[in-house]
Amino acid sequence: MATTPTSSNKKFYPTALALYFAYFILGIASSIMGQYKTEFAKAWGASTLPSGAIDVSMVVSVIAAYGLGRLIAYPFAGPVSDKVGRRVSGFIGMALYAAFFFGMISAHSMWFAYGVGIMNGVANSFLDTCVSPSVMEIFPKSASIANLFTKFAITVAQFVLPFVIGLVATANLSYKAIFIGCGILMIIDAILVLILPFPKQAGKMPVNGETTTKPKTHFSAASIASILIGFTSSATFMIWLNCNQELGISYGIKDPSVLQSFYAVGATIAVLLTAQFIHMGLKETTVLILYPSISVVMLLLCYFIQTPVILYIGSFVIGYAAAGGVLQLATSTTVGFFPDSKGLATSLVMIASSVANYAVLSLAAYLTKATGASAPRMIILLNVVITLIGVALAVIVKRRSQGKGNAEVAKA
Repeated sequence: MATTPTSSNKKFYPTALALYFAYFILGIASSIMGQYKTEFAKAWGASTLPSGAIDVSMVVSVIAAYGLGRLIAYPFAGPVSDKVGRRVSGFIGMALYAAFFFGMISAHSMWFAYGVGIMNGVANSFLDTCVSPSVMEIFPKSASIANLFTKFAITVAQFVLPFVIGLVATANLSYKAIFIGCGILMIIDAILVLILPFPKQAGKMPVNGETTTKPKTHFSAASIASILIGFTSSATFMIWLNCNQELGISYGIKDPSVLQSFYAVGATIAVLLTAQFIHMGLKETTVLILYPSISVVMLLLCYFIQTPVILYIGSFVIGYAAAGGVLQLATSTTVGFFPDSKGLATSLVMIASSVANYAVLSLAAYLTKATGASAPRMIILLNVVITLIGVALAVIVKRRSQGKGNAEVAKA
């Protein structure tokens, strides 16, 4: 089982720091492609649209490949984490992330880049099934908050990234410098993961004749709904993160990359406030209903009010309500249903997230190519529908959890 919350857990704090730093780099990896759509499209030989703009639909397709890679790897990554060890899963993820950073700047065709995009998703899968279970085992008394702070690491990276992009541009360096730097940092972090200690875990394969109780896996309506929130919550912020720049241009924003900073600030504040709210007694299932509901309202405002100001506000609110930890709380809630198989539970939520990443962004790429100038607003409506489904799923989780009096699931 996971280690008990004693002072001896302090020896694992450097491990937690290294894992959170890996998520910091993951945050850059998950959004940097969207910041350089035109540059990558040109490098891969994209055509020019009648309007004179470069067709970036192939870059959106490569970003979507990230979800396909996650979908392929999660069925294997969870068992590797639970049975072989968190350390192995984490090292594989970090090594593959380094390969992603170096591979993407070496790509000269869309199909090679697509393969590298798939590898990006595989890397994410192995890192997820290491980091989330590990930090919950290092901080067992506040597992949900510990997992929530993986999102904090991501949002800090996404807040810093536009400034890094600006510095690189000012120094007349190629955008490839960011990829090289991140690749090197991930290699260093992978070495640290091989050295630093990890806590004992539930469900690990017995050695030296030891026996262990077979983990119990029971699916209920609430647990399935909790898993599916991985789809809806991911779709909400991934669509916005990868499509807001085109929306910003259509609404008259000269530098739409600024929207990324508003988004990141909102997500960062959300993690800090939500962690405090949960510490004060707010139930995770309440957050899973409230935050997506706020996202729906904001998305509709962005659809009907076509001004730059509403997008600045919308980026902050979507960052807060969609990207401020809903996916991480869905993961923690699902782990409550499968306490002896944390890696498996994480995989199940992230498989749903991967399906969203691939399917929804692929649909967004199709809409971009097929509908041209009207695509950004159509994508908003798509996002509204998916997010509303997420609210309905969260209501199921809350009602079923309360009905059964399950103290382990979302504190409900």
